[in-house]
Amino acid sequence: MKCVIFDLDGTLLYTLDDLYCSTNFTLEQFGYKKRTLDEVRNFVGNGIRKLIERSVGEKYCDSEIEKMLIVFRQYYSQNAMRHTRAYDGVLDLLKYLKENNVKVGVNSNKYDSAVKNLCEKYFGSLVSSALGESQNCPRKPDPTGVFKILKEFNCEPDNALYVGDSLVDIQTAKNASIPCISVSWGYCSKDLLTLNNKYVANNTNELLEMIKNILSF
Repeated sequence: MKCVIFDLDGTLLYTLDDLYCSTNFTLEQFGYKKRTLDEVRNFVGNGIRKLIERSVGEKYCDSEIEKMLIVFRQYYSQNAMRHTRAYDGVLDLLKYLKENNVKVGVNSNKYDSAVKNLCEKYFGSLVSSALGESQNCPRKPDPTGVFKILKEFNCEPDNALYVGDSLVDIQTAKNASIPCISVSWGYCSKDLLTLNNKYVANNTNELLEMIKNILSF
């Protein structure tokens, strides 16, 4: 069995606008200044808690962050699909992988219920397993989520690879001892990705060719 494990935000789905709106709604509720789209872009990648902490940008207490997380999750759960969309070519890529018996999983730092809902909405049966942050699945670069998906797929690490848009994804793949392909269309700069990874795809056609070469199919 061969498999590809994808990051979600910035890799398969453009989610930034909805994260931006949810972040600023939460900040306003607690009297903090709004953040720009570029600021939110730079804050994402390490889970919702880090997004809120970075957006506050001041000394904060954990109890307030917990309250803000509740507000964020409630708002985002109701508004996560207003502007979110699959990147160009992603659906065709996932269909090709399925048709060629390559299992597809998603491992994200977004909270688990949102990951599952988004994958079901946008990808349906094209994604066989979707995991986000939970009590049993720590945030990346912890490789627990990768190992869970590999076990579920009965896939050996030699037959797997990781695809993501961030340095966190590169480190996650290293921690799981599987290859990583970075995509340049996400939330991290291409120059930074190129400095840290020899595999960088600029579109889904390039990505598919790299996947086929690495997994030999």
